[in-house]
Amino acid sequence: MPFVLLEILILAPLIWITDRGPVFYNATRAGQNYKPYKMFKLRSMYVNSPDLRNSDGSTYSSDDDARVTPIGRILRKASLDEFPQLINVLLGQMSLVGPRPKLWRSDRKVEEMDENRRKSYSVKPGVTGYAQAYYRNSITQEEKFKWDAYYADNVSLWLDIKILWQTVISVACRKNINTAQADKSE
Repeated sequence: MPFVLLEILILAPLIWITDRGPVFYNATRAGQNYKPYKMFKLRSMYVNSPDLRNSDGSTYSSDDDARVTPIGRILRKASLDEFPQLINVLLGQMSLVGPRPKLWRSDRKVEEMDENRRKSYSVKPGVTGYAQAYYRNSITQEEKFKWDAYYADNVSLWLDIKILWQTVISVACRKNINTAQADKSE
């Protein structure tokens, strides 16, 4: 936790100077059993940027995304924008390893979801997870749910260790940072 506080103390002024907006991006995410919570991230986009999505509903991401601030590009490539989620871990809303937190919508019900989605919400979301460690943003939303369900079916200390190790490798090698899909839609 001291590392997170140090990171915030160093990066907060840089984020604010870049765009004079809030330091944090706090979106409502779906937690375990689809319970909503506020997830902490350092803001990497300009204030009031449009929400661009790929055709499958996943978030659009690219190296030349004009919505991302200069400091935001660095934060994203090094995954430094994710560290404040450790606060969510301390609050019991997330774990270190689990399915990536997804947007919460009041019009969705767990019992109406397909099997992979239901399984993905059966465990706490994680700061990192199987899909993030091995694929980051290079796969579709459906593939992410498939790997989230795989994780939920196979939770173990050994799998968590493998995922944490692979996360370090993916971040250090800057693998699969952007979406493979090129179609953008608002």
